[in-house]
Amino acid sequence: MLDPLFMFVLFPKGYEVLGVGVATLISNCCACAFFTVTILRDQADTVLRFRLSNGLPRTENVRSVFTVGIPSSIATLLFDIDYIVIDKLMSGYGDIALAAVGIVLKVERLPLNVGIGICQGMMPLVAYNYSSGDRKRMFRIIRFSLITGLTVGALSVAMYEILAGGIIRLFIADPETVRLGTDFLRIRCLATPLMFMSFFTVYTFQGFGRGERALFLGIMRWAVFNIPMLFILNHFIGMYGIVWSQVTADILTVTLSALVYFRFRRRLVTVES
Repeated sequence: MLDPLFMFVLFPKGYEVLGVGVATLISNCCACAFFTVTILRDQADTVLRFRLSNGLPRTENVRSVFTVGIPSSIATLLFDIDYIVIDKLMSGYGDIALAAVGIVLKVERLPLNVGIGICQGMMPLVAYNYSSGDRKRMFRIIRFSLITGLTVGALSVAMYEILAGGIIRLFIADPETVRLGTDFLRIRCLATPLMFMSFFTVYTFQGFGRGERALFLGIMRWAVFNIPMLFILNHFIGMYGIVWSQVTADILTVTLSALVYFRFRRRLVTVES
């Protein structure tokens, strides 16, 4: 919300990036202050406290936090590195190609973020029912979340395939950039359901408290499949290979994730039966 104000009003031309940085700093400071005041004000009526006298967390609590947190942090780091590699490789094909893929990477975040939101909402429900032993309800939650996410992904693919050109024109009017961006978006959007399923499996294992499996799948997806696939397809196909890399890598990721998940589920059912 502050970005346009600082980019185009408060900062002179040529300092837009600095304006965005300052706006982000101010907004985060305001958010931190708001939550701090809220906790201090409502601590009498909630379990949230700033008092060390309440005791330090137990070892198992710390371990469970890191079990979930480390896979998420590493996946986020590798996700950002993947985008950096895309920009670096695409810059070799000129400013127009770089601008086109930059727009596409922003546009694809909409269904991706919706899918991640579904996963984040599902994870604590899965964790609660897994720990309580209510397997029937847990699998019902997993199934409902998966169907919802795949539905969002399928609708996004249909929307981007039909409206790709118009969506790109919302960002830029240059005909060549629009042409490339339209092609790129129609290719990248095919990976939307696959990307959701990749995140879905990782979050599901985090809900099970199996951080080692979540970490394994996260590293396999980004460090073994996605990033190397960018270099491989760029070498053999060129510019469009960079765009196709997401679909190709996520097919491999989803296949591996399905094998790991169903093997774990089969063992879980066998142990409890």
